[in-house]
Amino acid sequence: MGSSSSPLLPERSKKGSVAKEAPIDALGWVDQRLAASGFLTGMLFRKVPKGTNWFYTLGSATLFAFVVQAVTGIFLAMYYTPSATQAYASIAHINEVPFGQLVHGMHKWGASVMVILAFLHMGRTFFFGAYKYPRELNWVIGVTLLILTMMMGLTGYLLPFDQRSFWASIVSFDLTGTGPVVGPYLSDFLRGGSEIGASTLPRLYAIHMLLIPGAIIALIGAHMYLVVKLGTTAPPWVRAGKSKPAAASVELDGNGSRG
Repeated sequence: MGSSSSPLLPERSKKGSVAKEAPIDALGWVDQRLAASGFLTGMLFRKVPKGTNWFYTLGSATLFAFVVQAVTGIFLAMYYTPSATQAYASIAHINEVPFGQLVHGMHKWGASVMVILAFLHMGRTFFFGAYKYPRELNWVIGVTLLILTMMMGLTGYLLPFDQRSFWASIVSFDLTGTGPVVGPYLSDFLRGGSEIGASTLPRLYAIHMLLIPGAIIALIGAHMYLVVKLGTTAPPWVRAGKSKPAAASVELDGNGSRG
């Protein structure tokens, strides 16, 4: 019996090896068409300057907060109705759905957390001098991301369309209308007309769900590419420590005079 079953063992081991190599082959197939391994290798194994500390994790924390906002926002979009007459009722219904109140709270308070983290990240970049040459373009992209984050928070604040959201919408549109040249046109565009009407909320919802997140995702990709390409700036105290020996390097001969 042992001799009759032995010819099946090589065949079984061959099938097992093929099953194990299938995911690797699939990844190789995808990598040949996307050429992403070089970027991922550069991002995951890039050199980190000496003196790097927890302040350098603020960018990653902001990105994680954005991912949480995107995931919870998708869940809320399944139940939210962008209508002036049904928006508030749909928000109340979300809080009655299983785990709906938890997800709604994560999205609501996560927006504030994301804004705070973005400000802290920008502050760290400014005080560490990471906006200087050759990283000026990345600084401009970061400032744009901060503005888009605040715009996403504002448009999301207006979506429940309760009393606070309604009057906040009026104030926001009036302030936008005071802008030079394009201000009045931009205000009418956001309102969907000269007054708040039936098209106002769907327009804000589209901006909040599609336009701003799409721009943020594109700019985050460019931001991360430049971080990998240009590297990370060392803390200012490390750069100052390196410059002192170079400025004060003096060789002395045996008599104590300068060589």
